[in-house]
Amino acid sequence: MDRNTRTLATRLLLAGGVISLSAPAAADFIKDSKASLELRNFYFNRDYRQANAAQSKQEEWAQGFLLRYESGFTEGLIGVGFDTIGLLGVKLDSSPDRAGSGVLQRHRDTRKGAQDEYGELGLTAKVRASKSTLKLGTLLPKLPTVLANDSRLLPQTFKGGQLTSLEIEGLSVDAGRLTQVNQRDSSDYEDMGITRTGAKGITSRHLDSDSFDFASLNYKWTSNLATGYSYGHLDNFYSQHLVNLTYVLPVTTGQSLKTDLRFARSTDDGGSNVDNNAIGAMFTYSLGGHAFGLGYQGMSGDTGYAYVNGTDAFLVNFVQIGDFASKDEKSWQTRYDYNFAAMGVPGLTFMTRYITGDNIDLGGNRPEGKEWERDTDIGYVVQSGPLKNVGVKWRNATVRSTNFGSDLDENRLIVSYTLPIW
Repeated sequence: MDRNTRTLATRLLLAGGVISLSAPAAADFIKDSKASLELRNFYFNRDYRQANAAQSKQEEWAQGFLLRYESGFTEGLIGVGFDTIGLLGVKLDSSPDRAGSGVLQRHRDTRKGAQDEYGELGLTAKVRASKSTLKLGTLLPKLPTVLANDSRLLPQTFKGGQLTSLEIEGLSVDAGRLTQVNQRDSSDYEDMGITRTGAKGITSRHLDSDSFDFASLNYKWTSNLATGYSYGHLDNFYSQHLVNLTYVLPVTTGQSLKTDLRFARSTDDGGSNVDNNAIGAMFTYSLGGHAFGLGYQGMSGDTGYAYVNGTDAFLVNFVQIGDFASKDEKSWQTRYDYNFAAMGVPGLTFMTRYITGDNIDLGGNRPEGKEWERDTDIGYVVQSGPLKNVGVKWRNATVRSTNFGSDLDENRLIVSYTLPIW
């Protein structure tokens, strides 16, 4: 934490110590606390298939340890507590010519490849009044305008403050500011930037920013209908307004149709050329253990979609490899899921999808860009016995593009287990 946050956190913890002098307060503080240790074994293999690729392959294997602790709150009008997260990644296999997968932290001199280990210890002070909670310190935000990434060995984390309010039934409100980011393959905090993958055509006079402001409102009208509005502002780069709607229509017993609609408007902040409209729609029909999905995503404006570097984009066609959010890109997705619990095999799941995008403006009188991606996930969580809750997932992806981007085949194998400590 920076100096100001650390000072405030210390005061909050001291306040908690004073309040916790009473036995009931101390009891709640401890009784409502929980801790867990997640073990995550991650194998990653990406094979670049295009001619003259700068790197023929990325292949790494590592073991991750994720220790999480969440305290309860002291009693009283204002309750105080704290959370901690300890992250450690250990190299099992890598080499300089196969590094850079995002699973392990690299040496500053990339010729040395990946480091043997890396990690982070984060502290979050929290204060609760009524149904509102303020957190200061290490954050893992999960909001439409800033979705912390957790697709590798260790999650991406941020420094900052976040207020979450549930004072009105059905309405959740989040607001706050992020000041720095620790990427998923790093142990160092740094200023934030903007994602530049694909052919977004985004330029900026600035390299980074130390301020991302956000606000989000989500209202659940009924058990089947929810709407939301979110705002995000990355200083020196862009401002973004996002609205979304989800509705689940029951058809008959065991059947439903889910509608997921999204629209985002992104504009420059005076230091960039960001100008984008992003629309997305995903329709999913569920029948027993089956789910059939069809999605569309369209980009318009002078640039592609803007979001904080390293985060996940809140887009219906943001998938395992690509975001299909380049300038003027139009993309379609077909998806199929099956839950084998319907056949008497609980814990076993399957997903496959195909996304194709075209009409990508590459600039410079170049022909339009095209791309497609095919993903397959197979996962199983052990339901009983000594290995209960051990999860195994295999993720496969194939990407091909025309006139831009990389062609690649990718496989990920993840074995995970979360051990409740208390």
